Amino acid sequence: MTVPRDKSAVAAETLGGAPRRRRGRAAGRGAPLPLLVPALIGLAFLAVPLVALLVRAPWRSMPELLTSAEVWQALRLSLVCATLATAVCLVIGVPLAWLLARVEFPGRGFVRALVTLPLVLPPVVGGVALLMALGRNGIVGRSLDSWFGITLPFTTAGVVVAEAFVAMPFLVISVEGTLRAADPRYEEAAATLGASRFTAFRRVTLPLIAPGIAAGAVLAWARALGEFGATITFAGNFPGRTQTMPLAVYLALQSDPEAAIALSLVLLAVSVAVLAGLRDRWMATA
Repeated sequence: MTVPRDKSAVAAETLGGAPRRRRGRAAGRGAPLPLLVPALIGLAFLAVPLVALLVRAPWRSMPELLTSAEVWQALRLSLVCATLATAVCLVIGVPLAWLLARVEFPGRGFVRALVTLPLVLPPVVGGVALLMALGRNGIVGRSLDSWFGITLPFTTAGVVVAEAFVAMPFLVISVEGTLRAADPRYEEAAATLGASRFTAFRRVTLPLIAPGIAAGAVLAWARALGEFGATITFAGNFPGRTQTMPLAVYLALQSDPEAAIALSLVLLAVSVAVLAGLRDRWMATA
């Protein structure tokens, strides 16, 4: 004997199940042509130049090109300067991100806009700004030179400063977003147990936001490694002292295109490694 079903249950099943079936059918359909064509054109626009770089690469002479003295100097200098710039970003960027995420103060929106300005500022303009601030006649550089004998422009330290200037917003944005997502009640609980605010930050907050700090540090390191405009404007292009990989690519393109392609492939490989390293974090966020 068939058991009669409640009308409300039937209605709920109808209203709840039909949309699911319709959504399943809609998701299984192909993309409409007006969207598919420009999407494929956009994909080709991004992929073809990278494929061309791989196709035109001098694979047979690649070991010889990458082990030459000039290329090795640029590689080593780039790795060292990018690492030091990332360390600078961590030391001053993490506290800045905490300040923006946890402390209410007048003008916080303006400060946040100022922090993110290097993201949209042309790198050459950033280099000029650094010269005006930290050059020998700059508003701060004059005092550094006369009081401490420190000169930053056209030195290896200048490369680190230029790279940190353009890379730090990536770290600050990543860490601030992680701090806003973290539950502040853990810090409040630590405070009720007698921990100072700095102790709570060091023992509670830092372990909570460690993935965000790592992701921001990787992004900052990759951005510092690829910096060109601010570096050449503030630090110049001196082989062995300030000539990083992007500058070496620009210089080699004028005289040795194969070496330029080889260096470009190294930067491409680093970028792919960064994306692969951050994939798990992005998927977890999604």
